[in-house]
Amino acid sequence: MVVEQLTFGEEPAEVPAAGRPGGPPSEVTGYEIERDLAAAGACRVAGVDEVGRGAWAGPVTVCAVIVRAGFGEPPAGLTDSKRLTPPRRAAIAGCLADWVEAFAIGEASPAEIDAAGMTAALRRAARDALARLPRRPDAVLLDGSHDYIGRPWPVHCAVRADLRSVSVAAASVIAKVHRDRLMAGLGYPEFAFGENAGYPSPAHQAALAALGPTPEHRLSWSYLDDLPQWRHLRKHRPDIEGQLSLL
Repeated sequence: MVVEQLTFGEEPAEVPAAGRPGGPPSEVTGYEIERDLAAAGACRVAGVDEVGRGAWAGPVTVCAVIVRAGFGEPPAGLTDSKRLTPPRRAAIAGCLADWVEAFAIGEASPAEIDAAGMTAALRRAARDALARLPRRPDAVLLDGSHDYIGRPWPVHCAVRADLRSVSVAAASVIAKVHRDRLMAGLGYPEFAFGENAGYPSPAHQAALAALGPTPEHRLSWSYLDDLPQWRHLRKHRPDIEGQLSLL
């Protein structure tokens, strides 16, 4: 399988030129959805986004962010984390810590993902992040079309919310920077987690074939089927994830 080289943990499906030297400028995110929710009575909105869903190693990370009231000017260049270079993303994340009213992070480990499936793992991580916020939000704004959080949280889904909501864009940047730093600190230099953040870069795939999975790998993932010498480590679980409604 051929996978293009990743840049500091970017997902292989989307490594845009926006925000890179010589590339088009990043599309800055505003308060489009927050204003709509405020008009409907939801003054405190928690934007939620995740990172690590498609990685082969490491946790899935979910961040929940509440921005301050008044629609204040966000940090310059704030947008979807995947549209930012790693240095720019880290710089914006540093500004966001003091700029937002509150943020919290929840995670589900590889073992939890293997045992419960990705949908349930995302749900646990998101609910943990929301429960850690100092004040309960009036609305939870989730990037995407599927509500994996569920009741009792008042969830509103929006496709590409990270380009229309400052709250979600901030959550995407904080989650991405947090998880990239976590992955870089795990060790296992042969797997180059500091560069690929657990996604299947060529270096990661070569290390897997030669050394087998680490304790940080998700053993229920199908990549093990393509590694005959390590296939016996594959964990099979009931199709519980498929029984969960995503709607």
